[in-house]
Amino acid sequence: MKRSALFLTLALLVPAAHAQLAASAPSQSVPGDARPDAPELSARGPYAVGVRTLKLTNPGQLDIVNAPKEGPIPRYNRPLTVEVWYPAQGDSGSGSTTYTDVLGSGPNDPKRPNTPFTIPGRATRDAPPVAGKAPYPLVIVSHGYPGSRFLMSYLTENLASKGYVVASIDHTDSTHADKAAFASTLLNRAIDDNFVLGEMARLGAAGSGSPLSGLVNADDTALVGYSMGGYGALNAAGAGYGPEMLPLVPGGALKERQTGNYKVDPRIKAVVAFAPWGGDAAVKGIGVNFGGKYGFWDEAGLAGLKVPTMFVVGDRDDVAYYEGGVKPLFENAVNAERYMLVYENASHNTAPNPPPAASLNSFDDYMHYAEPAWDMSRLNNLNQHFVTAFLDWKLKGKAEDAAYLNVPTPRSNDIKVSRNADGTPKADDTSWKGFKNRTARGIELYKMMPK
Repeated sequence: MKRSALFLTLALLVPAAHAQLAASAPSQSVPGDARPDAPELSARGPYAVGVRTLKLTNPGQLDIVNAPKEGPIPRYNRPLTVEVWYPAQGDSGSGSTTYTDVLGSGPNDPKRPNTPFTIPGRATRDAPPVAGKAPYPLVIVSHGYPGSRFLMSYLTENLASKGYVVASIDHTDSTHADKAAFASTLLNRAIDDNFVLGEMARLGAAGSGSPLSGLVNADDTALVGYSMGGYGALNAAGAGYGPEMLPLVPGGALKERQTGNYKVDPRIKAVVAFAPWGGDAAVKGIGVNFGGKYGFWDEAGLAGLKVPTMFVVGDRDDVAYYEGGVKPLFENAVNAERYMLVYENASHNTAPNPPPAASLNSFDDYMHYAEPAWDMSRLNNLNQHFVTAFLDWKLKGKAEDAAYLNVPTPRSNDIKVSRNADGTPKADDTSWKGFKNRTARGIELYKMMPK
């Protein structure tokens, strides 16, 4: 064949081959889709996913935003919008939906206006649930300040596909659209978590008349919180605040969340705290120099946390902080079985979806989602993997999943791959379960048991 004919043939074949590969390649357009290097448990589960929106009202709550300088704090009926994902009829990953959110940091920030954007999802709005498999353990998700109930849709959809009912809260006064007085967030996070747990138990009980009837096993509940959501989740699960922090909320209202002043709902069986705010370095980072030994907590407060807890943090976190922030919380929650997953060189955004396209023209909005040293889809897959292992073990009793967390060496960069000729590991192999060769990099995982 002449050279010119050969080049013409290749020119015709190569685009066709590329088109065929593109058609067969998995889509990466939806938050939560697995990359080729994703660890084992990041894959979607066996169920299709349904999603529906709940409008809830918690009556008689303190109206911190409108609190007077002196005198009693008025009360109001506190509205909460909750998005619920659940196992649905159909094939895994078969759904399609769009979630609507806004950029920005509250309603009156001219530098970050509330610009609407959409997030694609693999769920079906109001789909019929899977029959005969329920009830499913409950996972309550709490966003950062500000954030939204869709901030971690990659994780909420993923967990629902694996047999969980996931309820993600829009915390009033704390979303991208309605961010208001910080004191409202300080008081209301744990209160909102507990209220939503109770409402999900009521609506999800057999015979409730709700579309969620019979779906929810609230007796096995996990709290998943990011940043201020982690702050509230730790408190709801037993880490009472210290007395030093009372001045930060009007009328001493935070006293009801102090150590010894409330009871932990026994249905809470596990916590995942992504970059939880409130440690000593975090409190000092906003100019508050009168906190307790561990910021919002002292020894007694952290000792009140008794449920299994997974902390997730970047070692360069500049909001919740690692040294002086999250690490001391992990080390001093002495009555809990606990894990700390560390992403090397990551800052604070270890939990959100990837940055939406609408954020690309705004540095501040983009950096609300992005991690400069990490691909966000990669972080999303890692979070799916480790959270699945933890919740399957602690809520569903899958003891075999402990092997994904009890890693042979705590620093993935120190892994030694030592295999026999048939590919089986030798006695000195320290690979992490669930990771393909050369894919566990830049991650640390530590474990501490109750004293």
